[in-house]
Amino acid sequence: MFNLMKTAILMAAITALFMAIGSLMGGQTGMMLALAVAVAMNFFSYWFSDKMVLKMYNAREVDATSAPQFYRMVQDLAQRAGLPMPRVYVIDEDAPNAFATGRNPEHAAVAATTGIMRVLSERELRGVMAHELAHVRHRDILISTVSATMAGAISMLANFAMIFGGRDSEGRPANPIVGILVMLLAPLAASLIQMAISRSREFEADRGGAEISGDPRALASALEKIHAYARGIPMTAAERHPETAQMMIMNPLSGGGLRGLFSTHPATEERVQRLLAMAPGAQ
Repeated sequence: MFNLMKTAILMAAITALFMAIGSLMGGQTGMMLALAVAVAMNFFSYWFSDKMVLKMYNAREVDATSAPQFYRMVQDLAQRAGLPMPRVYVIDEDAPNAFATGRNPEHAAVAATTGIMRVLSERELRGVMAHELAHVRHRDILISTVSATMAGAISMLANFAMIFGGRDSEGRPANPIVGILVMLLAPLAASLIQMAISRSREFEADRGGAEISGDPRALASALEKIHAYARGIPMTAAERHPETAQMMIMNPLSGGGLRGLFSTHPATEERVQRLLAMAPGAQ
């Protein structure tokens, strides 16, 4: 419930930021133009997200014949989650990782690397795939698309102001000093909010995945293993397409420290602690 409320607050914050920047710098016309362009750009990636991402990673579809154990695992978890059966893919990558994609539960796909299948036990892999199905059930692809659209519109307004000069809602030139500050800080603020939304959705998918699998300790153990192994194994496809790294169960490109504010994923240690607190018998 906390993560749902946090997501709602952050979505409201990025919308309010867009409205404020639009009123200050672009006026009503500029604001609507920026939003229309951002919607058009992100709608395509949302609608065709599954096809594009799976192609980027050279994922191959598997079924009950070609990967019976893995396929049946996903099938069982989808039934437990009350979801339609997603398409199931395997990616030939040594780096241990997995993701879900698709615009809605009826067009969902889940994928796992060969590396994660080697590293994790069956119980741990089950926890990971439950996490991915939780993303599908929560419609997180839609949420991330909306937040990306708003962040893109804010950046576009800042670019409009830089090129054409800012105009307020009444068409008057904006204060140049205020305009410069907005151009510099607005895209940064939008990005911070967008990343915070992504981190809150990861926490919620961890919680949802633990509920679907009924085994929070397994997902906690899987996250620790993925974190340990991923440091030494580069994920080639993610490095070629860094915009897709946010989809993974663990961002292969993320860093710590101050960079954590710009990370799409929470710290592994905090994710593990929250999962262990959900486990039966936890104090």
